[in-house]
Amino acid sequence: MSRIDPSKLNLEEKVVQINRVAKVVRGGRRFSFSAVVVVGDGNGTVGAGLGKANEVPEAIRKGVEDAKKNLIAVPLVGATIPHEVRTRFGASDLLLKPASPGTGVIAGGSVRSVVEAAGIRDILSKSMGSTNPVNLVQATMAALGSLQSADAIAGRRGKTAEELLGKKGAEASRRAHEYVERPQPPMGGYGRGR
Repeated sequence: MSRIDPSKLNLEEKVVQINRVAKVVRGGRRFSFSAVVVVGDGNGTVGAGLGKANEVPEAIRKGVEDAKKNLIAVPLVGATIPHEVRTRFGASDLLLKPASPGTGVIAGGSVRSVVEAAGIRDILSKSMGSTNPVNLVQATMAALGSLQSADAIAGRRGKTAEELLGKKGAEASRRAHEYVERPQPPMGGYGRGR
């Protein structure tokens, strides 16, 4: 797989977690910081990285550099993923499912950061096992990296997507669906007021 050049993309960065780590030495404790950072262009390209340093800004900068080295291309069907995928990284177990237009991102904090950076707007996810942000981000990256489009699978079999899915199915696997805007709730919100 060819590497993606980050200089040609308009990448946005998002810090998922900053963790303070203490190392006990003879004179007391030495503190350092680790930062999990996600970068993405919102159009199918996403990367995640981990940076460690004695200062928070430096840890974030290193995380961004690491994320730009690990960019992957995610095949999208409209604003969702082409098929269901389940991955495991460390003790984190993650399930991602495609969702119909207007569903939104149903995901926890760490998974949501990666999925939104990739430009996915409709998805269902379930995180089982460990909720460690580092492992969840890596599990999400592995899940998105293992996705394949209908055309890629058909090409490997020496066929076309139409032969495998039929004409309507092949068109649906390529068609971008329109983003459904949800109405904003009234100022008081829904339900009982105080």
